[in-house]
Amino acid sequence: MTISPNDVRRLLDATELDSVLVLIEGRTEVIPAAALDSDDFRGAMTVTSRHKLIDQIGSPEPSDREVAEQAGILDAAISTLGG
Repeated sequence: MTISPNDVRRLLDATELDSVLVLIEGRTEVIPAAALDSDDFRGAMTVTSRHKLIDQIGSPEPSDREVAEQAGILDAAISTLGG
């Protein structure tokens, strides 16, 4: 699974302030945190929240370079989970 700059940008652009980026069934989704309790997202793995991402970057409107860097960091973190 690859976390792309587009995934990071979708999370930053989410209208729900509590949005999270999740992995489910081999795909990424940006959803409100409350949706994690729904049947549609049962078993989804949270990659990061919009709030945490903005804290890490330091801005809700990062440059394309910063978005790409964060995508790489998140992708590397996900890749190491499998062992």
